[in-house]
Amino acid sequence: MNSQEAIVSKRTVINVGKYLLAIGLLVWVIQRNWAPTDSKGLGYVWQTHIVEGKPIHTGFLLVAVATFLASALLTFFRWYLLVRAVDLPFRLVDALRLGLVGLFFNAFLPGSVGGDIIKAAVLAREQSRRTVAVATVIMDRAIALWALVWFVALMGSFFWLTGQLEDSVAERSKGVVLGAITLVAISVAVWLLLGRLPSWRAERFAGRLEHLPRIGGSAAEFWRAVWMYRCRQGSVALVLGLSWIGHVGFVFAFWCSANVLWSPELGPIPPLAEHFLLVPMGLVVQALVPTPGGAGGGEWGFGGLYQLFGGEAVNGVLGSLVQRVIGWVLGLIGYLVYLRMRATLPTALTRQAMPQGETKHAATLNGEVHPRPASESFTAH
Repeated sequence: MNSQEAIVSKRTVINVGKYLLAIGLLVWVIQRNWAPTDSKGLGYVWQTHIVEGKPIHTGFLLVAVATFLASALLTFFRWYLLVRAVDLPFRLVDALRLGLVGLFFNAFLPGSVGGDIIKAAVLAREQSRRTVAVATVIMDRAIALWALVWFVALMGSFFWLTGQLEDSVAERSKGVVLGAITLVAISVAVWLLLGRLPSWRAERFAGRLEHLPRIGGSAAEFWRAVWMYRCRQGSVALVLGLSWIGHVGFVFAFWCSANVLWSPELGPIPPLAEHFLLVPMGLVVQALVPTPGGAGGGEWGFGGLYQLFGGEAVNGVLGSLVQRVIGWVLGLIGYLVYLRMRATLPTALTRQAMPQGETKHAATLNGEVHPRPASESFTAH
């Protein structure tokens, strides 16, 4: 076995281990919450809705699906704005196509950024400025994370100051809110200091990066993309605002998911206001678990957070499971739509290589677009 085969074999073992870890965590969390001693558990939900066939709260389910889907589509549009901000040829339909495949792989690939890696790889293959294309995906994730910290700081402060958090919960959330405020202050200071850097110094720094062995060209182009975003603060501010709207949607979707299978016998669910703190925290816990879509880790995290905020752990686990199923179903549907779109739509690189008006004549072969080039033959994979 050569070194390359050994690396592939090692990666396969690691990935299989992550899937086994996901199954083990899910089984452990479900077993732990199946029949808790102090309340009804998942066994009661199974008996009530699966064995006895009692109806679920369909209204909450429909709203959860609609809100989750709308928030996901908003993230696609947010990424589209970032790509267009660096002058790459990109359409809304391209953002939808690659966003759907990212949604699928985020749900089924190990780790929390599996879908982003796929999006970056596909976009890079379809663009001539590949490093800048990859930079848009990284910046999209970074801005979304920055917006999440802002979201916790702003919403936590608002609910705290207006007395919408109970005393015990306010004490528990104090550290989280203060930590978010500190991170916001530091990040804003760095952003402002970066703005004082003159353009010629930024370009000189890029020139120095170019002399790095092997990665110099890519590092310099990535730095130029970051600097370009710093110089286009309007686009970044708009993306940040869209991220906040998306976070509100995902919080509301989780709250609805937690209510789909809820009944009074299962104990209390924290109020909606408290979800604006606990859902971002739960998403962070879920992202840190290296399983497909954070499976198992998300259920454990939301169960613990529900207890921390005065609810029953089983309701947090149920909410996470329901939202996970929603994500799986939408991810599968999205992948089927992506395959259909890939077979019929020319890529950005294809459009660049073809004379104006000739794109519609591109032929498809095995789901890939092969244009009739003007001067050079390109194949989009």
